[in-house]
Amino acid sequence: MKIGILGSGEVGFRLAEGLSRHGHEVMLGSRNPEQERIQKWSESSGVKTGSLSQTSEFGELIILATAWSGTENAIQLAGPKNFAGKVVIDVTNPLAPGPDGPKLAIGHTDSGGEQVQRWLPDAKVVKCFSIVAAKLMIDPELPGGPPDMLYCGNDEGAKRTVEELLRSVGWGTIDLGGIESSRYLEPMAMAWIVHGIRTNTWTHAFKLLKG
Repeated sequence: MKIGILGSGEVGFRLAEGLSRHGHEVMLGSRNPEQERIQKWSESSGVKTGSLSQTSEFGELIILATAWSGTENAIQLAGPKNFAGKVVIDVTNPLAPGPDGPKLAIGHTDSGGEQVQRWLPDAKVVKCFSIVAAKLMIDPELPGGPPDMLYCGNDEGAKRTVEELLRSVGWGTIDLGGIESSRYLEPMAMAWIVHGIRTNTWTHAFKLLKG
């Protein structure tokens, strides 16, 4: 599958490397793909890079892996028309800085996932990969066995595509329904972050135990 990843931070790099390793044709998009650090990464990883618009046009499936503060702008630079009809995996979390660490900027009656769907009304947005560290997003290996990835979105076909992708890279899957369930996944990400800050460990993940 051709996968376009928007965002050139650790999350974008890790997803691009891992999905490329699993046989997907990947392009990573950045506002400035000619940056030295991005070019060095491209040379070492073998993953091609491009502008945000080139990457969104390239991808059959698009992953949004930007910092929340720049997400809407990145979508505009990428060209909303390039997302039309495509599955878009929203990895973002709407975080804002606080005196004691990050906090949610949106909650209760709205979510980042719902905002992304409103910004991209013709795309099929699925909130996913937002509750775990970048290093565990592909092929997570933990002593307690494969963890579970919770995800949500309005389009059932898009969710099946994401489910298949998740299972192919080592995840159990839990479908939480429509995109409004991002209201619960984003606070869940905050629980993951708070535990990481308190323990200074970042290799934890969630698993749903069924009786």
